[in-house]
Amino acid sequence: MSTRDDALSIRLLGSLGDIDAAQWDALHDGTNPFVGHAFLHGMEIHGCLREDWGWAPHHLTVWDGDALIAAMPAYLKQNSHGEFVFDHAWAHAYAQHGLDYFPKWLAAVPYSPVTGPRLLARSAEHRRVLIAAMAQLCARQKLSSAHVNFHTHDEDSLFDGGQADGDWLPRIDVQYHWRNLPDADGKRWENFEQFLAAFDHKHRKNIRQERAKVARAGVTFRVVEGGDASADDLATMHRFYLTTFAEYGNHAALTLEFLQHLAREMPRSLVIFLAERDGEAIAGALCLRGGDTLYGRYWGSEVTLPGLHFETCYYQGIDYCLREGLARFEPGAQGEHKLARGFLPSFVHSRHWIAHPGFRDALRPWCRDEAASVRRYAQTLGAHSPFKRGD
Repeated sequence: MSTRDDALSIRLLGSLGDIDAAQWDALHDGTNPFVGHAFLHGMEIHGCLREDWGWAPHHLTVWDGDALIAAMPAYLKQNSHGEFVFDHAWAHAYAQHGLDYFPKWLAAVPYSPVTGPRLLARSAEHRRVLIAAMAQLCARQKLSSAHVNFHTHDEDSLFDGGQADGDWLPRIDVQYHWRNLPDADGKRWENFEQFLAAFDHKHRKNIRQERAKVARAGVTFRVVEGGDASADDLATMHRFYLTTFAEYGNHAALTLEFLQHLAREMPRSLVIFLAERDGEAIAGALCLRGGDTLYGRYWGSEVTLPGLHFETCYYQGIDYCLREGLARFEPGAQGEHKLARGFLPSFVHSRHWIAHPGFRDALRPWCRDEAASVRRYAQTLGAHSPFKRGD
């Protein structure tokens, strides 16, 4: 589909294969691996996105002649599976009134609740073109709504157009992130012991005990980066991933071919932590590295050992960040247990355009109330920080 806006052409694409990778990647700074052409196109061509699971590529692009000047990774959704911004109550309300909530239009990275740029463009003007075009095309295609999930804080103000009560409804939620930012003296933690020294006695003792249990069980760890990952390493990590999803009865969207694609096309981004005992891998965590941040995505284990999950998914990642000089570690959505291990509350953002004026007006105070509740929750969490007071 193609429309024109003055000199600009707006096109909807059913595959990132229709865009040259260099053109797409010229629109972002490359520090977030999830919006790279290699990651998103890899999901399309290696069986991770299936229409029967509710995902159909519907990417929004803006062109000036043959030049791609703005883009948004986006999908038509037939359900809310794999989004991590929960709108089930909204869908239920639509159904109660005899209206169709699906299909809806979602700008996000599939199955990845990771904050990153969603309005890919080099200027604020072109980012606003994307926002306006998404709302206009959503109405033209008679979709119920358009959603932009886990956008960056810098992008947030672009949705309002200077209006306190704009049409793009804001929502927030809380994740738990590790940060190694300079203190008042400009110093950062350089190793795990320095990190632990910032904890109060109770929490520091607990972490040392958890790590000691894993070590006493004879478990060692091997860090595998994409370029060094063998076929067996990738197959083993994928097997662990499948095990986790089978335990919870959920769809395992990522294919082994996609992991192989990441290792081949994004070797500097893929990081795998493999737990081994007696020469055999027993657990693993799959992460992506971008800019100054490590992103924890999936884990799996074939044995049950005290502390193995925390060591594999959190402490090994923190150790890696400290060695590599990374400032942030985002280990995934949800999980209050992360707080006691040094991951502090951090807000994540989303925006929502509702086509039906009545529903939009009804949801506006709902979103405000939800945001107030989330902020109170984050304040309560902050009072339970494991770090020494004043640090």
